[in-house]
Amino acid sequence: MTEKADTPFVRLPQQDGVLVLDKPSGPTSRRCLNVLKAMGQKKIGHAGTLDPMASGVLLVLLGQATKLSDYLLQGGFKIYRGTLELGRETDTWDAEGAETAKAGWDGVTEADVREALDAWLGSSMQEVPPYSAAKHNGQPLYRLARKGLEVPQKVKRVEISRVEAISVDLPSVSFRVTCSSGTYIRSLAHSLGTRLQCGAVLTELVREYSHPFGLSEAAGFEALKAHPETLPGHVRPIGDALPGWPRIALSKAQARRMRDGWPVACPPFLLGAVQANDGLCFLTEDGREAAIGRMDDAEEAGSRLVKVARGLWKQP
Repeated sequence: MTEKADTPFVRLPQQDGVLVLDKPSGPTSRRCLNVLKAMGQKKIGHAGTLDPMASGVLLVLLGQATKLSDYLLQGGFKIYRGTLELGRETDTWDAEGAETAKAGWDGVTEADVREALDAWLGSSMQEVPPYSAAKHNGQPLYRLARKGLEVPQKVKRVEISRVEAISVDLPSVSFRVTCSSGTYIRSLAHSLGTRLQCGAVLTELVREYSHPFGLSEAAGFEALKAHPETLPGHVRPIGDALPGWPRIALSKAQARRMRDGWPVACPPFLLGAVQANDGLCFLTEDGREAAIGRMDDAEEAGSRLVKVARGLWKQP
């Protein structure tokens, strides 16, 4: 069922770029996007959803930037600040779910908690929460769970590169974690509770960073609702979402060739400096992002070629 925006808005021209939104706790990510749709932003997407309870950085992709979604999700890392509570479990693995178990935590020490937090570090297979948007046979797991149907156990590989214990005031534990895209922080809390044999649920979550943008750069959701005319001033250029990607300026002839689906010769300065899977950003003569691409395996007249992976140009 589609969530509707509940407030009328000034309709603005379609924007092209990235809106770094500070999502509040409460509304779903979809509802936030529907509010922006009501401002005239019909072509819209995001780079990684947030649970309703969570707040913080939600990267909203507008117009031509919607074509970046897969690339931002693949390459970026995220930073979260969270709080969990020992001694209970819920069906959603966070404080918003129905309680399924309680256990004493009196035997757990601060040293035990810190050791369990450190156990998150590294690469591992993470259990996906039964109430999640991950799909089984085309159905989101949360839909199966709400219907009382059997939810298959799913796992995914995640990478945790940094963990910091902010405070340990048992049964409450606050932490900060740097992780790969797609990591479920609810699953980390659940795994810690299992490790300590007392259960744990996530009670608060803030996404502080979603590559390449931080919370300090984010526009407040409520402020945008109150003053929709300020939206264009918060939209970041597409190029800001691709920091570190080599830029290749195209002549008009090259731009026409690439738009027709043909590769062009790789600039000499990139030879030996770019790997096959590295992202490239192609620019028009006036400096606008025209496409994103990759190094081609083929050669032409002894020169390596570069090709378009996704065009960013607008249709005439």
